[in-house]
Amino acid sequence: MQTYLLSQQFNARPLAENSTACPANATICNGASCVLPEDNFNETLSIILSTVLTVMLALVMFSMGCNVELQKFWAHIKRPWGIFVGFLCQFGIMPLTAFLLSLVFNVLPIQAVVVLIMGCCPGGTASNVIAYWVDGDMDLSISMTTCSTLLAMGMMPLCLFVYTKIWTDSNTIVLPYDSIGISLVALIIPVSFGMYVNHRWPSKAKIILKIGSIVGAILIVLIAVVGGILYKGSWIISPKLWIIGTIFPAAGYSLGFFLARVAGLSWHRCRTVSLETGMQNTQLCSTIVQLSFTPEQLELMFTFPLIYSIFQLLFALLILGGYRVYRRHRVKTKTDVEKTEGKEDSKSMSSHAKINGGFVSNETK
Repeated sequence: MQTYLLSQQFNARPLAENSTACPANATICNGASCVLPEDNFNETLSIILSTVLTVMLALVMFSMGCNVELQKFWAHIKRPWGIFVGFLCQFGIMPLTAFLLSLVFNVLPIQAVVVLIMGCCPGGTASNVIAYWVDGDMDLSISMTTCSTLLAMGMMPLCLFVYTKIWTDSNTIVLPYDSIGISLVALIIPVSFGMYVNHRWPSKAKIILKIGSIVGAILIVLIAVVGGILYKGSWIISPKLWIIGTIFPAAGYSLGFFLARVAGLSWHRCRTVSLETGMQNTQLCSTIVQLSFTPEQLELMFTFPLIYSIFQLLFALLILGGYRVYRRHRVKTKTDVEKTEGKEDSKSMSSHAKINGGFVSNETK
């Protein structure tokens, strides 16, 4: 994989701040800076798991498409207010938040750039799965993911140009347009098949959707575990990146929900926009980082996309758990109210029947 040297743009500090000594199996050591040998096992495991995860992701997106109605989906495209709000969140709030966090925590220039790359990435497909579980607007969720991935071709270079020029030349960052295109195709084709199945066989589509939602939840956890196994040698990084990786997704969820509510969207669409804003395409960020930095520079920031991925998942699960508790409490309360009203109506009908000497059916007793 070709890399591009950015050492002239970055004034990197010694790695001694982040690690105490080179590992015993390091092949190149220069002070505290070291390069580990290639692990054939990791390479083989990565290829196998990438293939499996790609197939699983396609199946999950196919099942998510089974919950999308063509008329409602097209309505979002023709009247794209929800998509526009999502666009402002995705390419307005997230890059600005990344920029402010980098300034506040005063991270290394190279670390600030990777935070900004994450902030400029489009929404990830995991948001569609979580949106389903929180009763979000699936038509809006799918359309937002599709549009943000498509618009990323132009918005990512623009955002990186605006926000990274105080640290480096944005031209030195390699954007993998082929990967973005593949992500777009991998999203559109399975979803299109799912929409067709939902149109032709609605009953079967519901079964596929339930199975796919469970597989999708397993897939999200599996991706995080696989990332931890493959990149376990890169966990020793600056504590500041850990803090940013914790705050960043939480800020994305909160600000996305707030802006959607201010824009007048309904509650279930606010939940959808919130998830689409906070859940980024971390795989794309990792690809850009690998294409743009040298092995020595990667040691300072390569794990940040994985850290963000883990915390965006944890916060998403908290949102899901909180919503499920709220929904259960609301449904229980609503049922109790309906039962009370039913008893009162029954009593009033009975008394009215006695007064008028009418007939009281068994249903009202």
